[in-house]
Amino acid sequence: MLSILTAGAIAMTITLFGTRFLIEFLSRRGYGQFIRDDGPTEHHTKRGTPTMGGLILIVAVVLGYFGSHLFFWRPLSASGLLALFLFVGLGFVGFLDDWTKIRRARSLGLNAKWKLILQVLVGVAFAVLSLMFPDNRGVTPASSAVSFLRDIPGLALPAVVAVIWMMFIIASFSNGANLTDGLDGLLSGVATLVFVAYVILNIWQAGQWCGTASTIGPRCYEVRNPSDLALFAIAVAGALFGFLWWNANPAKIFMGDTGSLALGGGVAALAIMSRTELLSAVIGAMFVLESLSVITQVGYFKLTKGKRLWRMAPMHHHFEALGWGEITVVVRMWILCGLAVALGMGLFYTEWVTAQ
Repeated sequence: MLSILTAGAIAMTITLFGTRFLIEFLSRRGYGQFIRDDGPTEHHTKRGTPTMGGLILIVAVVLGYFGSHLFFWRPLSASGLLALFLFVGLGFVGFLDDWTKIRRARSLGLNAKWKLILQVLVGVAFAVLSLMFPDNRGVTPASSAVSFLRDIPGLALPAVVAVIWMMFIIASFSNGANLTDGLDGLLSGVATLVFVAYVILNIWQAGQWCGTASTIGPRCYEVRNPSDLALFAIAVAGALFGFLWWNANPAKIFMGDTGSLALGGGVAALAIMSRTELLSAVIGAMFVLESLSVITQVGYFKLTKGKRLWRMAPMHHHFEALGWGEITVVVRMWILCGLAVALGMGLFYTEWVTAQ
């Protein structure tokens, strides 16, 4: 438990004190955010705010994870390293996107095709590797079964289909997090709540792990390295908590696609390897709703030949268009996210209590 807390403390310290130096570095080089012309007019004042703050998040998580393992001389795990791989890999794709925006001085980054190809390459590599490296009980970091609160009996998928299913989860959360990152502190706060939920969930799984003789039974969790997944999750949560100091309204720095894609990948990795794939849609409901707002907007626009379902998409811009202040939108969406997290954790605990 102490090693888990240490990872979070290291990551939070790095972002809390290190982000200031990144802001100065990016400002000196003029690496600022470009604002979409069709967005809320109030956001035009944010043009030029340093972006690519996700770099400090990635550095903090990597150092927090490895620093804690080194300090306590704790062995690395396949699950923790794979979660880190997906987090850093998608963060790198986001960095290329952010860098393209800066280099070309426009709000559009990588070509959509190349961005998708890179995301698929990272996601497929993660999915394939996560079905390998069985432990002495034959348990791999991920399973080929569809999971809700644990693997659902009878829903084991062929390996190729399982990889496609995992790719869907990865794409959903990475793009959902990317869409959520539109207001000062919105994604930072929402993602902090989601990762804290997974810290608690993975610690609980570690305490009721099937690999311990005293917990073998219908209530135990057949999850690979749950305590190391908790360590990864708290490193991300700690990094976000420190970053929020600088990202809260008025933001001194934006995380950019570098941060948002990495965070989405982190949530997807935890959902897949903790065997809570469908439950993650409840815990991460805000990401789902933001994605659905864009999907329904585009679909309705095409079906009605020009009419809009929302005043503006993603969803948080719709509320701004209704006259809500930015801070009001952010705080209320934090509250909704907290309720979704509470519901998800309630479902998780209820299933354990009632398991026979």
